[in-house]
Formats: sequence, structure tokens, C-alpha cells
Amino acid sequence: MELTTMGLTKRFGSKTAVKDLNLTLTNGVYGLLGANGAGKTTLMRLLCNLQTPTAGKILLNGKNTVRLGERYRDLLGYLPQHFGYYPDFSALDFLLYLSALKGLDDKAARKKSTELLEAVGLSRESRHKIKTFSGGMKQRLGIAQAMLNDPHILILDEPTAGLDPKERVRFRNLISAFSKDRIVILSTHIVSDVEFIAEEIILMKAGRVIHFGAPQQITSEIDGQVWECTVPAAHAEHYAAAFNTSNLRNTSEGQTILRIIGDRPPLQHAVRVRPTLEDLYLYYFKGGDEK
Repeated sequence: MELTTMGLTKRFGSKTAVKDLNLTLTNGVYGLLGANGAGKTTLMRLLCNLQTPTAGKILLNGKNTVRLGERYRDLLGYLPQHFGYYPDFSALDFLLYLSALKGLDDKAARKKSTELLEAVGLSRESRHKIKTFSGGMKQRLGIAQAMLNDPHILILDEPTAGLDPKERVRFRNLISAFSKDRIVILSTHIVSDVEFIAEEIILMKAGRVIHFGAPQQITSEIDGQVWECTVPAAHAEHYAAAFNTSNLRNTSEGQTILRIIGDRPPLQHAVRVRPTLEDLYLYYFKGGDEK
């Protein structure tokens, strides 16, 4: 399967949210990264046919997705950042209701819903009303509903929001198992999540794709610009504020190890280290601002 954007552009009045995107996605997991306002959610809504491009087009195996219409949407699974639900429905009833809307027969719907509730760790709460769920439980239910129709293209906007570390591991394993012979696109601010499971990264800035490739490939841009140095813990806050610091780690000896991004060594005793995807993200978006 091949999903292609050609000159994809979306404007809202004088603001251009997505600018002339040319992407080709095949089966696999893609991590979509960027600061707030970079155009990630708009791109996902365009790919789901929830918004109409101002210019350009989206092709599935060479066919325009707008013309494919319902045939294209039948292949999609989508989890928006804030998905709607009926608070008085139980988890199982909610999935059965959505299954009916997606055209699944009752037997298939019940089987698929039960399997997905098990997969996201909600089988024991399947008869509980959604209004009693925690934020993380609701998010797991959202992931389940996006996968009800066994989609060929799964698009997830901040799917790990509200999940604790154990739930995030479960999610990563679920997506890794599900992604065979499918296109999975997930956007998240938790860079480590996509670094673990994404085969390729789409890094957006101001509506454009500035990097597209495997994590180790795109992080090579900042080879030689990531440093570690050890400072007294009492001075760590001062140095962290003075430099573009991606991480700090306290030691038992009253020292702090700082991980700093910069063209030059921040301190005389700093040593170069291999860059990570999070380092690259902070290189472009320190504090959420674009570089």
C-alpha cells in the first residue's frame, strides 16, 4: 500500500498550516514530530479526509482519495487528540455501537471489541461506564475504537497522552504488533515513544517537512553538536538555563551530568556523545519555540 501527498497545502484565511507537502508512505510506523502549530494535526485531518486541501492532492495507490470517498474512509482508523464518547455507555457497548456505525455484523463486532479491550488492558472494565474511567483508561479505549475496523491506515494524534509508563509500553507493543502490512502514523510530544517504535520520522516545522527518514539517519545532522559534562549539583540549574540542555542526571556524589546541544563545547571538560531523536527535537524546538 502506498499513500502519497502531492503539493498538499491547507490555508485558513491568511495562515498556511500545511505548505506544499510531498510525501510517500508505505507500510510501517511513522512518527510525526513538531512543536505546537507545526501543522501536524492539520496534516492528519487532511489524510483522514476530514478537511479539504486548499491545493494539491492525496493518492492511495495512485488514486485520488477524495474520489475514492467512502472506499478510502473504510480503510482508515483515526484517534483524534480529543475523541468523543458517551459517558453513560460501558466500554463494550461503546465499541459495539461504533462497530455498527462502521458496518460490522454483530458477531464480528462482539469478537473484535472483546479482543481489543483485552489488548488495551480494559477487559475487566468492559462493563463499566466510561464516565468512571481515568484519563489513561479513556485514551486506551480511544486506541481500541480506532482499530475496530482493522484499518489499513491507522492515524493517531497524541495516543500516549495520559498513559503511565507501563501503559505506554503496552501501547508500543500493540502498535508494533499491529503495524505489519499497514501504514501507521502517530503524533506525540513524548519523543521516546516514537523513537522506540517508528521506522521513519516526519519532522514538521511551520507547515513543512524539514526531515523525513530513519531516526539514526536524521539525527546525523547534529553529529558533533551534543555534549555531556559533569558539574557540581549546586551549579546545575545555572548551567541548564545558560545552555540548550536536553537532559540532566544527578549522581550519588553530589554531581550532575548535563546533556547539552550546541555548536561548541559548553564547558572545557565537555565530551561529545551520540545524538538522539530527542536531542534533534530540542535542537529545533527548544522550549516549544522554533529554531
